[in-house]
Amino acid sequence: MSEINKEENIKETLEKEQDEAVEASGKEPKKEIKEKTFEEKLKESEEKLLRSLAEIENQRRRFEKEIKDAFEFGSFNFAKESLAILDNLQRAKEAIKNDEKLKENKDLDKFLENLNIIEKDLISIFEKNRIQKIEVKNKKFNPNFHQAMSEIEDDKSEPGTILQELQAGYMLADRLLRPSLVSVSKKKSPKDEENMDKKETK
Repeated sequence: MSEINKEENIKETLEKEQDEAVEASGKEPKKEIKEKTFEEKLKESEEKLLRSLAEIENQRRRFEKEIKDAFEFGSFNFAKESLAILDNLQRAKEAIKNDEKLKENKDLDKFLENLNIIEKDLISIFEKNRIQKIEVKNKKFNPNFHQAMSEIEDDKSEPGTILQELQAGYMLADRLLRPSLVSVSKKKSPKDEENMDKKETK
């Protein structure tokens, strides 16, 4: 047998053994992985870039909101504590007005005028910093802004109407600094009405 015939036989034998091995394993010969085209790679890169940009934008918005909240409400506790200054000033003014001995002092009016100027200056500073007094006169009781300290029987007013303000409440922008302490109206009880009728008939 010539050398060429020997090589051909060896080649055929190897190919046959390879085919038998593939059939025995039940697997197909590995196919070559098709490489992605330039356009496909470019599209994937663009999609990744867009996702990254969207995430960066979301982070920027969150960061801006955090800065805004810190700026608006960072001084919340300071503002809340500052209300005590105004409270004490107003209490002092009322106490001085009602003091019989001080009423005889000729400098009382001038002193009270100075206190009024200080009070107005404080209120002006509060307003510049978006601290606003909660209006309660003839308003309906709202638990989000008011705290009821007592009830007053009053048939002239609708139940739940604020009749008295015991302590002023304040807002910082749209956030509650301190609720208004108030007295609200309620209907007279049947027993009270009955007693009133008896007194009138006597």
